[in-house]
Amino acid sequence: MLELNFHPFPTLETERLIIRKITFEDSQDMLALRGNMDCMKYIGKPVSTKLEEVQELISRIQDGLETNSAIGWAISLKNNTQLIGTIGFHQIEKPHYRAEIGYMLLPQFWNKGLMSEAIQKVLYFGFNTMKLHSIQANIDPDNKVSATILKKFNFVSEAYFKENFFFNGKFMNSEIYSLLNKSHLLNDNSGYLLS
Repeated sequence: MLELNFHPFPTLETERLIIRKITFEDSQDMLALRGNMDCMKYIGKPVSTKLEEVQELISRIQDGLETNSAIGWAISLKNNTQLIGTIGFHQIEKPHYRAEIGYMLLPQFWNKGLMSEAIQKVLYFGFNTMKLHSIQANIDPDNKVSATILKKFNFVSEAYFKENFFFNGKFMNSEIYSLLNKSHLLNDNSGYLLS
């Protein structure tokens, strides 16, 4: 079984980003992220409207860290500590050496390669430090941008579930992407998987 220890917290760094611990000081920025309709369009969860809602989320993220059952990071630019996005492994299946990755970024930071930069570093951490065998992503099939990013890192679509998810009064589809541990092909600082 996978043995994990997120203490001390693993802060990650890329060329432009600090990928750090989420704290209650990030509450207002987290509300801006989780309250943004464009960010939440494909998430399948209610848009946050109150500070208390994101503070409950931050508490759950911290609980996951305490029990070594999940890990979430804030994404910040190196020259600014503001939370501009989040990334993490929110579901870890220790007996199967598998985790689910999730990520979000404020719209004003889209199309700059920042999320690819963050994903690259987190994948490297997941495979090389956590010793995961596989990483999956569960996305709304209509989220073409997320699918494109996953394919860029050689994730493969493994399953398409029709109307398996009920949200906001309607049944929605889900698509599962997966990447096996080929960490010997992962370049820690290039931002890309080598083929």
